[in-house]
Amino acid sequence: MTTVTRKTKETDICVTLELYGSGIIHIDTGVSFLDHMLEAFAKHAYMDLSVVCEGDTHIDDHHSVEDVAIVIAKALANEIYPVKNIERFGSGIVVMDEASVSCDIDLSNRAYLVFDMELEGKIGSFDTELVEEFFKAFAFNLPLTLHLSKIRGKNKHHIVEASFKALALALRKAVTPNPRAGIPSTKGVL
Repeated sequence: MTTVTRKTKETDICVTLELYGSGIIHIDTGVSFLDHMLEAFAKHAYMDLSVVCEGDTHIDDHHSVEDVAIVIAKALANEIYPVKNIERFGSGIVVMDEASVSCDIDLSNRAYLVFDMELEGKIGSFDTELVEEFFKAFAFNLPLTLHLSKIRGKNKHHIVEASFKALALALRKAVTPNPRAGIPSTKGVL
């Protein structure tokens, strides 16, 4: 289990995370839609996750969304790196009604994001442009290589939720213990 805190002039965040958890989830970011997405992510990644954020949501949700991603990523980095005796690569495809999203990851300790989704407008009061900001902050602060692609779909809520769940599946597979893997790289280090 790891706890990471981060306090700036815009946000005050505490994340506690257990990668191989038992389903304990407590999310309170001040951004209701993000809470919903993080609950889905933690549930399907099979991790324990507590996130508390006090942010300047009176301005907008941007700082809270981006900074929460940074702190979750740093907590995951504490749990994952240095990579040893795990699969390293993971993928997942999640369908929600008409929507289908794929996610592929490499726990490479190198930051890269491919975000192949066109999202415009809002989901309730949530700006959909913040979805890419979340995943960018997540990928660059873990760091990992992250590819998210919308295969199909029209309902923005379904598409975004499928992306968080697909990341959860990919992560769950990538951190699957494999004692034969050693350091899963021909370089001998990740």
